[in-house]
Amino acid sequence: MNTICPYPDCRHKHTLEDTDRPETVSCPACKRTGSRKPEEVWEQMARLVDRRNGSGDRPVEKKSRVVAAILEDIRSLWNVGSIFRTCDAAGISTIYLCGITGCPPRKEILKTSLGAEEYLAWYYAVHPLDVIPKLQESGVHVIALERNQESLPLKDFVSDESQPIALVVGNEVKGVSKETLSLCNSINHLPMQGQKESLNVAVAFGIAAYALSFHL
Repeated sequence: MNTICPYPDCRHKHTLEDTDRPETVSCPACKRTGSRKPEEVWEQMARLVDRRNGSGDRPVEKKSRVVAAILEDIRSLWNVGSIFRTCDAAGISTIYLCGITGCPPRKEILKTSLGAEEYLAWYYAVHPLDVIPKLQESGVHVIALERNQESLPLKDFVSDESQPIALVVGNEVKGVSKETLSLCNSINHLPMQGQKESLNVAVAFGIAAYALSFHL
């Protein structure tokens, strides 16, 4: 299988053995580890960048400490629409839709967004790696909502209260990719009290967005 390095400063094309199917692979050029995706998926996403230019020309009014949401490889269009609606409700004015995440106009998104996408600035990017460094350069603290060995409970998140935040959520099955996690300023999770280890991504996003926006 042919694949492409996800890092914007590399994007080296290389070949994997057919029997080699790990979730992450090491790029032979830059030696960094990234998610494994077929070359044709990368190229299809790249072709969509110009078409999915969203509503980025709209003025962005800061209403919340959380200034942006970053969605990585969200498969369900209903989840995407739900997150649009939550962003509008919580005062988050900008959404970055990355990878295979669906973009408006789609009837499935509209069904759960109820038109919220009309009031938000949204952009499409091939990968969160194309977005995160630019946000950080402008002083934004990027939080990944993910549970792993390094993550801390969201209630323990501490930072300068004047610093704006971008909240990253990932794929419904695989979560936030390792290469995206490596760039985030912090990794936080929602504590689970029952038998399940996670919440639906749209539900989890809503809880975290309100907690961070309104210091719940």
